[in-house]
Amino acid sequence: MPTITLSVNDELKKDMDQIRDINWSEVARAAIKIKVEQMKILNKIISKSRFTEKDALEMGRKINKAIHNRYYKNEDSN
Repeated sequence: MPTITLSVNDELKKDMDQIRDINWSEVARAAIKIKVEQMKILNKIISKSRFTEKDALEMGRKINKAIHNRYYKNEDSN
């Protein structure tokens, strides 16, 4: 089985060391497996999509504008 090395900050490592009953390698394997499966599903959906990068940018702008308007509308009413 291939081996990978995972880096975490000192504070997280300290917290992990205080919880001795957890197999952190298994936790990492499970999290990676879930993310890989999610990405496979996403790639399958994307491969069938006719949604272009231009469409995504336009939708992103519309969403940003809607969020901006909602936020400032709520600010004005306070």
